[in-house]
Amino acid sequence: MDHLPSAQHFPTLCQAAIQGNIRHQFEIRESPPPVDLISNVNLVPFADDRMLMIRLQDGQWDIPGGTLEPRESYLDTICRELLEEAGARLLTFEPFGAWRYFSFAPEPYRPHLPHPEFYRVVGWGEVVIVGQPQNPPDGEQIIDVACVPVEEASQRFLAVGRPDLAELYRLAAAIRQARLDQKRPSLNA
Repeated sequence: MDHLPSAQHFPTLCQAAIQGNIRHQFEIRESPPPVDLISNVNLVPFADDRMLMIRLQDGQWDIPGGTLEPRESYLDTICRELLEEAGARLLTFEPFGAWRYFSFAPEPYRPHLPHPEFYRVVGWGEVVIVGQPQNPPDGEQIIDVACVPVEEASQRFLAVGRPDLAELYRLAAAIRQARLDQKRPSLNA
């Protein structure tokens, strides 16, 4: 992508924060962070012109994704998580950002993950729904999968207290639209 939107347009998403013993900040990026520092991956999924979101058992709307398993690439992880959490298959994946974390904990969350610095890479991608969420016993339990316009997705995230995810979905929609506009043939050519 030639030019990504500025962080100033997504102040809640891009603000630095501390949660427990972890400091983090979202970075809008044209390329993924170093592979050996990636511990997690998320996807802002598009099913045609609608954005897919998942609802957890506690009623919260969320974004598909999760933690890398040992020897698993972040693309393998998002394919697995998308099928487990949304019953969907990944068609495309374009990274556009990452949360950069620094942990003050003495050990990593899991032994195979990078520590103390690590990233949660985020991309947007096209998906196709192929079934119901698999809801494995050791994973989050998904009670709903919705495909909605970007503004409705944003409102649902705001309603559950997640303005960061509302901005993330709006950012992904803007980047996707810019990519689609680049691919359209010019009438002036």
